[in-house]
Amino acid sequence: MKLEWLVSSMLLTCSMVTLGTNPTRSEEISTKEFQKQTPDSTTTSSSQQGSLSSRVQSVKSTAEIWQIPKIQRPIPNAQILVQTPTPTTPAQKIVQVTAVKANPTNKGVEVILQTSLGEQLQITNRSAVNSFIVDIPNAQLRLPSGEAFIFRSDKPIAGITGITVINFDANTIRVTVTGEAGVPTVELFDSPNEGLIFSVASAAASSQPSAQPQTQPNQSTSETQPTQPSASSDEPIELVVTGEQDGYRVGDSSTPTKTDTPLRDIPQSIQVIPRQLIKEQRITRISDALRNVSGIQEPAATTRNVFDVPIIRGFTPNSDAILRNGLRERTSSRIPSETANLERIEVLKGPASVLYGQGSLGGTVNLVTKQPLSSPYYSVEASVGSFDFYRSTLDLSGPLTSDKTLLYRLNAAVETSGSFVDFLERQRYFVSPVLTWQIDRNTKISFESEYLATQQPDDSGLPARGTVLSNPNGKIPRNRNIGEPFDVSESGNNRNVLRVGYNFEHRFNEDWQVRNAFQASLSNYPNNRIYILPTSLSDDGRLLSRTVRTFPAGGYDNTYSLDNYVVGKFKTGSIQHQIVAGFDLFREAAGGQQINRSIAPLDLFNPVYTQTLGGIIGDPSDDETTSDSLGFYLQDQIALFNNLKLLLGGRFDIVNQTYKDFIDSSNNDFQQNEAFSPRVGIVYQPIPAISLYASYSRSFQQVIGTTFDNSLFQPEKGTQYEVGIKTDLSDKVSATLAFYNLTRSNVLTDDPDPDHSGYSIQTGEQKSQGIELNIGGEVLPGLSIIGGYAYTDASVTKDTDTELVDNILNNVPKHAFTLWTTYKIAQGDLQGLGFGLGLYYVGDRQGDLANTFELPSYLRTDAAVFYERNKFRVALNIRNLFDIDYYASAQRDLAVYLGEPLTLQGTVSWEF
Repeated sequence: MKLEWLVSSMLLTCSMVTLGTNPTRSEEISTKEFQKQTPDSTTTSSSQQGSLSSRVQSVKSTAEIWQIPKIQRPIPNAQILVQTPTPTTPAQKIVQVTAVKANPTNKGVEVILQTSLGEQLQITNRSAVNSFIVDIPNAQLRLPSGEAFIFRSDKPIAGITGITVINFDANTIRVTVTGEAGVPTVELFDSPNEGLIFSVASAAASSQPSAQPQTQPNQSTSETQPTQPSASSDEPIELVVTGEQDGYRVGDSSTPTKTDTPLRDIPQSIQVIPRQLIKEQRITRISDALRNVSGIQEPAATTRNVFDVPIIRGFTPNSDAILRNGLRERTSSRIPSETANLERIEVLKGPASVLYGQGSLGGTVNLVTKQPLSSPYYSVEASVGSFDFYRSTLDLSGPLTSDKTLLYRLNAAVETSGSFVDFLERQRYFVSPVLTWQIDRNTKISFESEYLATQQPDDSGLPARGTVLSNPNGKIPRNRNIGEPFDVSESGNNRNVLRVGYNFEHRFNEDWQVRNAFQASLSNYPNNRIYILPTSLSDDGRLLSRTVRTFPAGGYDNTYSLDNYVVGKFKTGSIQHQIVAGFDLFREAAGGQQINRSIAPLDLFNPVYTQTLGGIIGDPSDDETTSDSLGFYLQDQIALFNNLKLLLGGRFDIVNQTYKDFIDSSNNDFQQNEAFSPRVGIVYQPIPAISLYASYSRSFQQVIGTTFDNSLFQPEKGTQYEVGIKTDLSDKVSATLAFYNLTRSNVLTDDPDPDHSGYSIQTGEQKSQGIELNIGGEVLPGLSIIGGYAYTDASVTKDTDTELVDNILNNVPKHAFTLWTTYKIAQGDLQGLGFGLGLYYVGDRQGDLANTFELPSYLRTDAAVFYERNKFRVALNIRNLFDIDYYASAQRDLAVYLGEPLTLQGTVSWEF
């Protein structure tokens, strides 16, 4: 059976299934369900740690209460100083908390963790500043469908600033209650009918005189007279139970392992751009979001094109650096992306080939989209900014049926803008509907689609002479465009992409589940697309020779991705395993007609536009490249001990590539490649707050396309070694320090032959080694930061051109750091007012692989001021606050890209 026949058959089957839309990773539930009745409960004491099972009694109308002391300070021994959950043994079963509810009481509010196994839970508690913190080991927040969620309540009662319930790690639930003036009082109840109940009162309320005596002579000081929470108000307390990560600190990610594993347990560096950051920075491009990730640099042409493929750890990916909900798709300047429907962006540093197949050695970016909500949610937003920037977005969600088994979400965006570059105008139209059907409590399917239509001419930058290098005629104005106005008015350079797919999940039991997902990405650019390329600069530095690349019949780039895998948990003796086993299929077909034409040179200092096209240069082309891949993978996450974890994985790929020349069939070509990609990692946690890790992995990537003489490229291979340390500086702040060494062979680089402009060749070998430091979270109440530093030493180690050996890879700075911080006033007359400040430093970089010129370092400053009250938000974002001239990137000596000048963007949004 031929591989291409197998791929075609299975992908065709999935295409027939896909009628609407795609995947779901987390579910958000906004609820106001607050029952006012008081459950019969048996109360327990848990001053430091106690087993609830030892205190469960027959339910009576009134029960004894054992109160957690009004924060009794623990003895400062080594264990308490660490302040971590009680270690668990692999043999202990994880208790699933399936829901969180809240009821107002005459004292404050009670928070109910619903589970039928409450008697198995143990707790530890402590205080920190104004927070009361309870850790519940051997427990996880999981919806009946198996998805993880978090609980959040902001200002539920007077004196309490917030209550959160989260999965602190893979084995622990953490409950945090924060008071305004002091540590709150928390009473613990165990209800056989409902689960675990926390009765919360503010420090001020608990200090008021009580009509009931607090102790009896024959009772210990930790006991009180029997009481019961009771409702005292008819006003509901608005709560949010959400799968959305709150703040900048993200506890887990599914991208590295295809399981919801805490980041601290993964032997690889991961960074997550949460929705909050996307909103605060008013991000509308993927490349703008990735600026916040250490070790990532802007690709060439990002500032003025739609190119979203980033440079990660020194290496520029060919095409497969970006996933969408864990499914591969080709990403290039012909396939733009939108942020309106993004929930978060997850960045996995280093290879991800074991789980996702062919991919970049430097890293992988996973775009996680918004999913339907079970309660009505509506949001509208409008922005206006510099250079005639106008943008409006819409976000709607909620149930379609009364039983909430059918949910929807609809995101839409419209954008028009100019640019600081002459006659470089953009238009974008985007819509993305999602439909989720909860078939039963264990089975769910989501359909997702999106359509993006863009109109934006390509921009080829400016020559190095006159920008970063001296030119006898002076500096070239940074608004200069070497293209032509008809590039916009006649061709429009439209790019359209339609994505459709589905995600199916079924849980057999608490330990085993299966997932099946499919996505088709259909991208095309219509007839008459025009792209003007610079070919040479005159000796006097004034006249720029150009070539016009035209696509008279348009072109296309279509991908189809199918992934099937099972996730299971089991034990071998005392050792806990979590395996992922599956296979995936991927197809890409790209092609189109191309004709190169001549055009008159352009005077860079006195341009005359509207030049007519000249004759045809060279031979026209009309071709198609198709790639089919089949991969089998297996991964095992092994908990040897509670603090020692091993990750083993392997993958076998079969990849076919076919090249068809529709003009001269003698150029047709075919090749097949096979590869095995291993992955090994280990994590050791001397104390729960610190993870030491080491890993080894390999990558494999078939390179799509041909050289100038129509020869197919050989597969690219890579190897990574990485060691590092991850730490939770607090329950709201985490940091990672990583050291890595990468080796990459068969790398694509620009063809240095001026007659082969726009084509690539493969050089020998490149290496990158470096250090990365990342930090993110809420360092002080209201003050949040996300930032990182990267040292990158990337160079050519082998090449057919010996003059390139030891050269530094272009666009890769030795030193770079990024920092974004916000402060939000939480109380008083200015409550809701916030400020943001961003610093982005990029060191000196080489402008081309030959190292003939250098891009100077720069420090860009961004700022923001915003006001948010009652779900109404107004914001002003300022990029390049001090209006510095800087160079974002370069492709070669004729293509240097300048960064945008001072740019303002005002936004008004309303959620209801």
